[in-house]
Amino acid sequence: MIIIEVKDGESIDRALKRYKRKHYRVGVTKELRSRREFTKPSVKRRHEVLKAQYKLQKFGEA
Repeated sequence: MIIIEVKDGESIDRALKRYKRKHYRVGVTKELRSRREFTKPSVKRRHEVLKAQYKLQKFGEA
C-alpha cells in the first residue's frame, strides 16, 4: 500500500501529484498488467532478447 503524508499547507493537488509519481515509480500498474495472464518463462526470455536486440540496433550503432 502506498502512503503519502500531506504536509502542512500543502494543497491536495500537489499531494495527488506526488502520489501519482510514486505510484508510477513503484510499478503497480505494470505489475497488475503482468499478473493478468501467465506468460511462460521461455516467452519472457524471448521478449527480453528481442528487446535487447532492438535497443542494440537502434542505439548501439548510432
